[in-house]
Amino acid sequence: MKINDSLEIIDLGLFIRKEKILIISDMHLGYEESLNKQGILIPKFQFKETFERLTKLLSKIEIDKIILNGDFKHEFGTISDSEWRDILKILDLLIKNCKELILIKGNHDKILDPIANKRNLSTRLYYRINDYYVCHGEVIPEDLDFSSSKIVIIGHEHPAVSIKSKTRSELYKCFLVGKFKNKKLIVIPSFNLVTEGTDVFKERLLSPFLKQDLDNFEVYVVSDKVYEFGKLEELR
Repeated sequence: MKINDSLEIIDLGLFIRKEKILIISDMHLGYEESLNKQGILIPKFQFKETFERLTKLLSKIEIDKIILNGDFKHEFGTISDSEWRDILKILDLLIKNCKELILIKGNHDKILDPIANKRNLSTRLYYRINDYYVCHGEVIPEDLDFSSSKIVIIGHEHPAVSIKSKTRSELYKCFLVGKFKNKKLIVIPSFNLVTEGTDVFKERLLSPFLKQDLDNFEVYVVSDKVYEFGKLEELR
């Protein structure tokens, strides 16, 4: 699904076509193990389904760069056993399918560097190319690259929308496209397949980029394919 001539939504990824850059966000590997430690027992399927879905996504396009836009891992203050194991396997898959892999730190990635170093990778706070500025989205940047950019791409929020059909209401991951001051803002859904995300109609939003009226934001719902649903106000 094209947002415009340059940007295309492919499953849960955003593809900058001319630059051949794929951006995905908020994988939260280790989420199941974290829930289990809290006494919430769920079947372990996150890594298998993430690996399979990523493999399918990567096979659809020719990619030069992949940007992981924050919260690659889930645990804040430690690296769990499953994070060590699963993140390295995902890194190997991504490295095999691109010329350059860029890791942007999210608020959950305070100690991602020891894992990244195992594959000779480093982390950064943002990535700027041409008019695009990619950052996780938990804070408003203050650097010159941000102030001079025209298109900002964030994750962090895990946007989802509830869609009603007669008496049923189902939650779907979605992309949001709107404005932040004088910039185009694109919010990418999470690649965490354990949960759909944050219902933008019902839950408190965390990103400072989204502390505004979102009614005029365009909504692109991801299900069996990508659907354009018009403005957010039309879904209320």
